Amino acid sequence: MSGEEAAAAAQQQQKPEEQKKDTKQESKAEEEQQQQPPPPPPQQPEVSYRSLVLSGYGGYDKVKVVVKKGALVPKAGEILVRMKACGLNFADLIARQGLYDKLSSPPVTLGMEGSGIVEAVGEGVTDRKVGDKVMMLNKSGLWQEVVVLPANQSFIIPDGMSFEEAAAFLVNYITAYMMIFDFGNLRPNQSILIHMAAGGVGTAATQLSKTVKDVTIFGTSSASKHDAIKENGVTHPIDYRTMDYIEEVRKTSPKGVDIILDPLGGSDTCKAFNLLKPMGKLIIYGVANLLTGQKKNIVALAKTWWNQFSINAMQLLHSNKAICGFHLGYLDEESELIQSAVTKLIELYKQGKIRPKVDSVWPFEQVADAMRQMQERKNIGKVILSPEVKKEEVKKEEATKEVKEEATKAKKEE
Repeated sequence: MSGEEAAAAAQQQQKPEEQKKDTKQESKAEEEQQQQPPPPPPQQPEVSYRSLVLSGYGGYDKVKVVVKKGALVPKAGEILVRMKACGLNFADLIARQGLYDKLSSPPVTLGMEGSGIVEAVGEGVTDRKVGDKVMMLNKSGLWQEVVVLPANQSFIIPDGMSFEEAAAFLVNYITAYMMIFDFGNLRPNQSILIHMAAGGVGTAATQLSKTVKDVTIFGTSSASKHDAIKENGVTHPIDYRTMDYIEEVRKTSPKGVDIILDPLGGSDTCKAFNLLKPMGKLIIYGVANLLTGQKKNIVALAKTWWNQFSINAMQLLHSNKAICGFHLGYLDEESELIQSAVTKLIELYKQGKIRPKVDSVWPFEQVADAMRQMQERKNIGKVILSPEVKKEEVKKEEATKEVKEEATKAKKEE
């Protein structure tokens, strides 16, 4: 008899009570197995993203990288964007010192402009799709690895424009365009004075002024930047540190100039008004004279307030001059106006008449150095922040992690 035949015979000889007992045990085991909870799903890594947060008003050290947890989800009319580059503006420097009233109280994420790739769209968004390369404007909050904002505050990046150039485009070029053409109405054979001509707005204003025939462009900057601003289109560079720019302008144009862009404030605004030709236009758009150090300077504030330009209606009437004020941050509700300006600017870019100039690109971890570069007026063009971690930094983090894991393992073995 084979082994299989023997097993079958033994099963046939088993008592009915034993067979019934075996059946009950099997049923009970199956029932217990069914009652056990299913194994937990594999744990998903917690979503996090880095953000540059202003912790309080003061020096460069008040802006630091903070890791935020939780996934951002776009609501109706919004888009989710993975940031590739972020623009640094003078408003960010002023905000750090507590002098920008459009910013929420700390802790708050800074950043008014940037560029990136759309990763998700909210309900009702039809003019943006996943994968679109966009540049964006916002009151604040764009110095992050990922952001959510209204779709109508984004614009498709034109072909040929890098993410860094896109992050240098909107604030500077919209500001310069509206001042020069909407307020200034710059025409052929006129003249314009552009202060801080090597900065972001100054570079944009120079390029836009060149699109009008036979315009004379006076530009102030330190002497070391004169070659750069001449190459960009400035006709007459002026070293504001060693020369009186009023005298220098009058040597070439005794009657003065037709348009002056004033980002300085204080006593310089009064000088600018007196330098205008009859029918000239002064456009005030900043108070750079307030920034004299890392922290808010009470003396500079008092001096600027004391020297604040003031004129009454009759004086203005007799002078035959115009004074305008421009602040892009207070046009955030005028989406059609902004869209119209951006459409014209993108067309000028496609024609090769304007192109953003990037001074330097800094990782988030070096935001203090980036702000210092701009505040000390060392930049020629736009200062950009990069949210992407460099490969060297990733390797360093991985190496540090491996060392920690080895140390933990060795401790357990002991």
